[in-house]
Amino acid sequence: MDHSRREAFLELVRSRGPLVVPSMLMCDFGHLAQEVQRLEQAGVQALHLDVMDGHFVPNSTYGLLLVETFQRISRLPLDVHLMISNPEQYVERYIEAGAWTLTVHLEAVPEPGGVLERIRRLGVAAGLALNPETPLEKLIPWLSHCDYVVVMTVSPGYGGQQLQHHALEKAVRLRQDFPELLMEVDGGIKHANAAEVVRAGANLLAVGSAIFRHHDYGQAVSELEEQIRQGQTSEKGPC
Repeated sequence: MDHSRREAFLELVRSRGPLVVPSMLMCDFGHLAQEVQRLEQAGVQALHLDVMDGHFVPNSTYGLLLVETFQRISRLPLDVHLMISNPEQYVERYIEAGAWTLTVHLEAVPEPGGVLERIRRLGVAAGLALNPETPLEKLIPWLSHCDYVVVMTVSPGYGGQQLQHHALEKAVRLRQDFPELLMEVDGGIKHANAAEVVRAGANLLAVGSAIFRHHDYGQAVSELEEQIRQGQTSEKGPC
């Protein structure tokens, strides 16, 4: 097990963010190696993998075997988002499968300090996610236990949804109150709102349809990165 993953991922985000991280939920799984190659050629720095169990969220997706496949066909860091019940039961297995980060949901683990610290001890960056309807105040007590937070701007379970602006306001509040916090925003990010997401304080932007519904991944990523630069230029508050 590579115990340098946590430090390497956090340094990547701090030194090169904000980063576009393709959410692989919407890729063509029939041509997975080609999809990853196209993304690598587009210059992305990491891949975002949504693991869903059909219980915590109404949809089900890939699990350990496909995470292992991504680890085998790409050297990019794997940002693994566990949208599952009882994630503490699977931490070691997903780390062994190749995860560089593991995100658990506050809604699945109401007292997540123990599992977050376990993830960190195992050399992987620990993230805590918050759904749009969950009050931000429930997240605050656990910030010292995680390396980053994930602000969900859609209800988890399906790709292609519209960004919920009331949820993005949580990112704004977090950035204002905790200026050094690393933050990922996940859900409904497109070219039209990427600059707004950066102004809200995102260090990582998990993007699905805005990349995978574009015929040219390189162009899609380049246009998103241009929006990120615009968001950084016009940003008023701390970053």
